[in-house]
Amino acid sequence: MTQPVQIGVIGGSGFYEMDGLSEVERVKPFTAFGAPSDEIVLATLSGVRLAFLPRHGRGHRLLPTEVPARANIAALKGLGVRRILSFSAVGSLQQKYAPRDFVIPDQLVDRTRHRPDTFFGEGIVGHVGFADPFANKLGDVLFDELKKMPVTSHRGGTIVCMEGPLFSTRGESELYRSWGCDLINMSAVPESKLAREAGIEYALVCMVTDYDCWHDSHADVDIQMVIANLTANAGNAAALIRRVLPAIAAAPRDEAIANACQFAVITSPDKRPPATVAKLRGIIDGV
Repeated sequence: MTQPVQIGVIGGSGFYEMDGLSEVERVKPFTAFGAPSDEIVLATLSGVRLAFLPRHGRGHRLLPTEVPARANIAALKGLGVRRILSFSAVGSLQQKYAPRDFVIPDQLVDRTRHRPDTFFGEGIVGHVGFADPFANKLGDVLFDELKKMPVTSHRGGTIVCMEGPLFSTRGESELYRSWGCDLINMSAVPESKLAREAGIEYALVCMVTDYDCWHDSHADVDIQMVIANLTANAGNAAALIRRVLPAIAAAPRDEAIANACQFAVITSPDKRPPATVAKLRGIIDGV
């Protein structure tokens, strides 16, 4: 049986693989919600076992809307993952977040429309608290390491997750700025929601690539700009993972997140369809 791991790393645009891994295994578990985006690499780095999954598949084959997020989170949970470090390219909605900066946000606005974003349904109803959408204790550990690195980094801020695949209109960009939002991407939802339902601590590591389209003295965002800045930051992303893994592995669990679903299910036990119970077993506690 594959050795369980407790830390998962999800790589976003431009971050499809990692160097320096040892004791490498490749698995692609099939879940009750289908197959994950790609093979999951189980490996040792800095003395810690991790599971690495490229969100869009190697070669970047999946639109943000097409990413099988439920299968991804279910697969990682089945491997034993308790914490996820999710890396994402983001646009900046505020002057202070410059391209190539790193940001660990603490709040989220969901503007997606077409994505399954819950494990519940099919006869079982559950409502999970999500006031603080990211694992703040995990985010603090990440930021502590970022401060020791030669990158400009920020802690806190609100990220908007939009549907895509097109980038924002100027009207949208200015609207989000008027709301006080700081960053924008296409990947924070539904990953963060599903991780919470699964009792997994989830921290988002944002790598700023552009100023969206609101900034009058910078070029409007395009994919060449995104990839160029991501490539420049790839080394810092890998260095952050190497540095932070031992501290994350040693940190106590956030029991509030681990037990997020303990009392979430409100469907009467005798009304829960056995097929749905079986589908959620191992993902959602308390069914």
